[in-house]
Amino acid sequence: MKDWLLMVDRCPWPGNDETYIRYHDTEWGVPLVGDQEIYEQICLEGFQAGLSWITILRRRSDFQRVFKNFDYRKVAKFTEADVERLMGDASIIRNRAKILNTIASAQLVIDLQKEGRSISDIVWAHAPAKSRRTQPAKNFEWLATTAESEALSKELRSLGFKFVGSTTMYAMMQSIGMVNDHAPGCFRRKQLS
Repeated sequence: MKDWLLMVDRCPWPGNDETYIRYHDTEWGVPLVGDQEIYEQICLEGFQAGLSWITILRRRSDFQRVFKNFDYRKVAKFTEADVERLMGDASIIRNRAKILNTIASAQLVIDLQKEGRSISDIVWAHAPAKSRRTQPAKNFEWLATTAESEALSKELRSLGFKFVGSTTMYAMMQSIGMVNDHAPGCFRRKQLS
């Protein structure tokens, strides 16, 4: 491991994995907006359901390649032949239900836009108040779900999205900076507050 990766205090969850450390240090908790960006995050979190995030993170560039950089306009046009191609691609998670959901979710994003709505705005409408986005250092604990993630999960399911359970949505909220769950003492906690 490179010495510079060990020179700061950070959350313990990345361990000594360089991929995880880079993700923690540069992406996790950084505000992310935009329909394409949020669509990608919803899809990747959906693929993660039942697996570890590092499994998805290590394959993210492959997911981006096979799903056309998560351009939902292109993914919405995928056919059964595309599904079969993806089912044969060992570089991604070959779960038919999750692949079909990624395609269906692309169409949902387009349908929302036709109604004048934005998936990014819908997701961010569930952000906690700014005063509650960073947990106090005293009695800090990583949460698995919150009232906001429950509400987000419920709304997305009502719109037709799948693999968007409350725990999965809270993980996304952490990832896209809706909450700052960096541990007390982590150098990123102060940077993102």
